[in-house]
Amino acid sequence: MFDALTIIVAIAALFSYFNHRLLKLPVTIGLLMLSLVLALIFAALREVSPDVFHQACEIVLTINFREILMNVMLSFLLFAGAMHVDLKVLEKEKWAVLLFATLGVLISTFIVGALGYVVFNAIGLQIPFIHCLLFGALISPTDPIAVLAILKDARASKSLELKISGESLFNDGVGVVVFLSIAMVSDMGLEDFEVSEIFHLFAVEALGGVAYGLVLGYVGYLLIKSVDDAPKIEVLITISIAMGGYALAGILGVSGPLAMVAAGLLIGERLCSGRFSEKSKEHLDIFWEMLDEILNAVLFVLIGLEVLTLSFEFTYFVAGLVSVVIVLVARFSSVGLSYSLLKNQDHSKIKTIGILTWGGLRGGISVALALSLEPSMSREMIVFITYMVVVISVLLQGLTIKSMVKRLTT
Repeated sequence: MFDALTIIVAIAALFSYFNHRLLKLPVTIGLLMLSLVLALIFAALREVSPDVFHQACEIVLTINFREILMNVMLSFLLFAGAMHVDLKVLEKEKWAVLLFATLGVLISTFIVGALGYVVFNAIGLQIPFIHCLLFGALISPTDPIAVLAILKDARASKSLELKISGESLFNDGVGVVVFLSIAMVSDMGLEDFEVSEIFHLFAVEALGGVAYGLVLGYVGYLLIKSVDDAPKIEVLITISIAMGGYALAGILGVSGPLAMVAAGLLIGERLCSGRFSEKSKEHLDIFWEMLDEILNAVLFVLIGLEVLTLSFEFTYFVAGLVSVVIVLVARFSSVGLSYSLLKNQDHSKIKTIGILTWGGLRGGISVALALSLEPSMSREMIVFITYMVVVISVLLQGLTIKSMVKRLTT
């Protein structure tokens, strides 16, 4: 495992340098593109030099993508992302963020599930409706990592940035809860399923996760405040919150992702409000920003190399291409329906919905959830389709969102 991680980190560093010097693309997009090229080179060597191909596959398989993202990286990524969001500014968009991250995820899940069921079975893929809903749940959460830097470069409005970043912080946790709920129905069967169990799961996982995260963040704030003259200890305390707090959430049975978002927002709000010394704020900001960028670089290299582990079939490829369109339709519908419930809408409603739709990139959490499926849950097909949707959304939407924002906002 250590050797495999060493190789991945080295590749991430090399590709980051190459992208910075030559490609000059947004980091995550550049790394994903270069990793895909490397994976395709290894795939081309399969017949010429099978040993090299198998060694490359072994490195990728040694690093369990689902485990390393869900149990190691996700807590740091969500905590870091939440820490750098100004809670007072986010409050202005609270209803939009809440609707997009809850109602929007649910609407998208069922639209993707329904359309996917019709299309997949029409092209010869016999897949149960409940498995299509699982795909809808895992593909609905959005990932802002690749698009936020582009939005800033395109000088998108602060309101638009907050809608996308705020939504993505919360819909990861909500998406996981919805995914677990549908998986529970799939395991139990409709005849033994009770709706009350879903509400219980949502209350414990989602609401419990937020409450636990706020308590965790406040305790962390008190500890940091008590050693305000020791920035290195303060950094260590925040690391323990992200690692220990996330692990404890799993033991308590509450949502770790939502807990990390709540804790990060609370500590970030204390940082922005000047309750820490400037030295402490500087150390915490620099550390978490660097860690966030390093983990994202490794994550997108892993996503790119994961193509080596996929089972390719032509029908899967067709289903993947169609799914890209289905996911965009579901995104447009869910954002539009959620946005229509807001009282204070801007004058360019359709333009905002268009940008929110195209800016809703999918990321690593979708791949990780797909990999967590049991083989009996149409795992092989769903993993392949999910991977296609994620890669195409990052490369196609990520590379064109800047020009779209400029065209619609000027």
